[in-house]
Amino acid sequence: MSESIIILMLSVSTLLGALGLIALIWGVKTGQFDDQSKFIDGARYDNQEDLEDAIKMSEKQRRAEKKSKSNYMPPD
Repeated sequence: MSESIIILMLSVSTLLGALGLIALIWGVKTGQFDDQSKFIDGARYDNQEDLEDAIKMSEKQRRAEKKSKSNYMPPD
């Protein structure tokens, strides 16, 4: 391998690493990784039964949404 290829490979990998680091820092600063409902849900669903009920309710809502979307008929 010639030196120019090695220099090119190093510069490209450094550039890609820097772009990844910049994207990570941007995501952390803008709150892309924040889960705001995590602690609220922990307090709201205090015991196991409440949590299971909430999961069942959300699954029921998802099924109802899918069902309403699948029954769509265009107007005449």
